[in-house]
This record gives sequence, structure tokens and C-alpha cells, in this order.
Amino acid sequence: MGEAAACPRERTRRVLMGSVPVGAGAPVAVQSMTTTPTSDPTATLAQIAELAAEGCEIARVAIPDAASLGGFEAICAASPLPVVADIHFDHRLAIEACRRGASGLRINPGNIGSWERVDAVIEAAGEAGIPIRIGVNAGSLAKDVEARTDLTHAEKLVESAVGFVRHFAERHFTDVVVSAKTHSALETVEVNRLLSRALPEVPLHLGVTEAGDFSQATVKNSVALGILLTEGIGDTVRVSITAPPADEVRVAWQILAAAGVRRRGPEIVSCPTCARCTIDLMALEAEVSARLREVRAPICVAVMGCEVNGPGEARAADIGIAGGHGHCLLFAGGEIIATVGQADAVDALMDEIGARFCS
Repeated sequence: MGEAAACPRERTRRVLMGSVPVGAGAPVAVQSMTTTPTSDPTATLAQIAELAAEGCEIARVAIPDAASLGGFEAICAASPLPVVADIHFDHRLAIEACRRGASGLRINPGNIGSWERVDAVIEAAGEAGIPIRIGVNAGSLAKDVEARTDLTHAEKLVESAVGFVRHFAERHFTDVVVSAKTHSALETVEVNRLLSRALPEVPLHLGVTEAGDFSQATVKNSVALGILLTEGIGDTVRVSITAPPADEVRVAWQILAAAGVRRRGPEIVSCPTCARCTIDLMALEAEVSARLREVRAPICVAVMGCEVNGPGEARAADIGIAGGHGHCLLFAGGEIIATVGQADAVDALMDEIGARFCS
């Protein structure tokens, strides 16, 4: 990324979600949200541990009712990640979450109710010394903005967010992050570009909401977040998928890596296979991917189907294997370093990775 592209992210204000910095050029933080009942702290903490193992850095936990507050407090006390309380409608839950150990709040001021209720939440967060993520979506626009016919939907999201941030600032609360969510990838790009210009000092949380199943959500988020991140926009991300939360984290890291923003572990280069391929390349790639889960070195690993697109075509990879006719070529930097049997190929590859990059 060039210097100009990096400017928006570097200009935003630093906010701390627990020990995780967001904004002011800090590494783009990866978030996800638990799906277990908050009233069951054992199950929720187990899911947070899974998220942490995949590289999640901030966990968001819904508090749907007062009966969940006890579980939320236990979760905050034992979580390895900062826990953000996700609150809708009932401002009293947000106030109580501040007292129960939340590292941050996520509220949509547009559905909290009166300004008096919003102000009570602001006061509680200020007393607790925790930030607030101001959320805006189609269901939580500012009431005075929602009725306007002179604005597009994207402009309504931005106008609402700007108004909310202004209200918080008037109450001397600037420890905020803003998100404006839509299910459209292109509208997500438009909204966040506008927000980055309108609120250059405020960290932005990126994501496509209600994005769908694994395939569709991955594509939508890759398009929207990929564009924005490469433009230097966005300080923290959540890839919403109708799937287990750990999948969200894995896809988020893949998007960050592809955008050249952050990398956590290896990148795999593998060919799509063709009639030249004489091995079960999909099974081979799946095995390599599974075994690379524990590797944190930011290396490029190639898994190729034949000698044609093996060491030569994958020359840019740090290391790789190319299969064919009962054997595999093990190569590094485009040079063949060994020929091994197919049954031993993955073991040989992992041994070489361990010796070269993990010692």
C-alpha cells in the first residue's frame, strides 16, 4: 500500500477495547460474536477460546435480557479476549454491562430510545472508562434522518452516524468507534468511504451485515472489505457469516492477508487441477491446510498437481510440493530439493517447513 492509501487509518483516534488498540494506525483488529446463550458462561467461554485459537482479538457477546447479566459477568471475568457487550433497545442492560466487566459496548443509538436513555449509557461508559461502538443500520437510523426523501440510503446511514458522534462529543465522550452496516457489498464501500471523509478522526468497524451463508458471505465481505482495506479505510473488522463464529475469524484473516494488511500464518497456493493431475490434489491440499493451522510463520506454501505448474509456476512460493505418477517433488524457491513418495509427501513438506521456518 502506498503512503496516501494508509493515511485514513493512521489519522483515526486510538481507542482501547480492553488491551486491544483500535485506530491510529494500530493493526486492524479481528472480531467475532458468540452464538451460545450468554446465560451459559461455560459454553460461551468455550466458544471464545475457539475464537482466540483462530486469531480473534475481540469477542462480542449479546445481552438479550436481564437474566443474561450474571452469565455475562462470569464471561468477562474469565475471558482471554476483551468482551464487548452487544445491546439493543434496553439501555438498562447497557448500563449494567458497564458494571459487570464489559471492555466496551456496542449500541445502536437509533433503537435505544430517547436521548435521555442514550445519555445514561454514555455516562455509565464514561464512569467505567470503556469505549462505545456506535452502530447504524437500516433499522436504527436517526428518526429525523429516516424520514428524509432527499437522501439515499447510504447517505442516511452516514448522516445518522455523524449526528450520533456529534451528540456523544457534545457530552464530552469521544471514546467511540463507528459502524454503518448494510447487506450490500458496494453500498458498504460507499458508506465507509463517506464516513472516512466525514469523520476522519473516528475509528471505523467494517463488515457486511446479514451477508448470508459461507460462500456468499465470504464473497461479499471479500469485495467490500478488500476494497476499503486497500484504500486504508477500516480499523477493525467482523466478517458476518451464517456459520460457526470460528469460520468468520478464518475468513477475516484471509481477507486481511489478501489485502496486504495483516497476515497470521501461511498462505497456500494451489492449482485448480486438470486432466494432467494424477493425484487427489483436493485431499492433499486439505491435509496440508489442516497441518498448517499450527504454523504461524507468514510463508507461502504451494500444493500443485503436476510438474507443469509445480516448481516453475510456483517459483514465488517459499516452499511447496508438486505431485504426479506416484511421487511428489519437494521444492523451495523454485528449485527441486527432493523427490518423495506420495504417501510421505505431506510429512516431508512439514518437516522441511519446520526446519526452515519454525526453528
